[in-house]
Amino acid sequence: MTGFLDKAYQARDAGSTRSLYDSWAASYEAEIGENGYATPQRCADALKSYADDLSAPVLDFGCGTGLSGLALKLAGFETIDGLDLSAEMLEGARTKGVYRHLEQIEAGDDLPRKDYPLCTAIGVIGAGAAPISVLHMLMRALPRDGKLVFSFNDHALEDPSNEAGIAEWTDCGAARLLFKEHGPHLPGIGLNANVYVLEKA
Repeated sequence: MTGFLDKAYQARDAGSTRSLYDSWAASYEAEIGENGYATPQRCADALKSYADDLSAPVLDFGCGTGLSGLALKLAGFETIDGLDLSAEMLEGARTKGVYRHLEQIEAGDDLPRKDYPLCTAIGVIGAGAAPISVLHMLMRALPRDGKLVFSFNDHALEDPSNEAGIAEWTDCGAARLLFKEHGPHLPGIGLNANVYVLEKA
């Protein structure tokens, strides 16, 4: 691995995570693009399969430079809002022209709005990134029948607490697992990911 990818999966606190992604923003798309970043389109396509209304607003949580928003737009979603920790990444997202609103958030903050029927956390939760508590925060914010698409790459899957977080919702019937598929994440470095769609009961 070269550039920032070799640092991306190391554990760090929220402030260090923001600093890494601020510094990475300028070269982020080139570096992951050359490794064939597949997860945004996989997630967008999975969410589209279960979305009732493509004009309903989607919250792209941890939107980064907007590759996830671009994938959502290409899949047919019409109204996309983005949130991210990194101001530099948000500048990249702004240039995509696919977001209705973009907003910077602090780690651990609640969502500014809780009426999104569709939500994404694409490449957000896992080693060196957001903790599993983000999944719980997003699921709590969803309305009934709301849907969350998210991914755990192979590094995230090595930590059993991540999939255990999904089970906390599905085992008690608070959510239904509509979709789970293992497939390419960054094929250029041989890294795969699970994509999931959860529906809140």
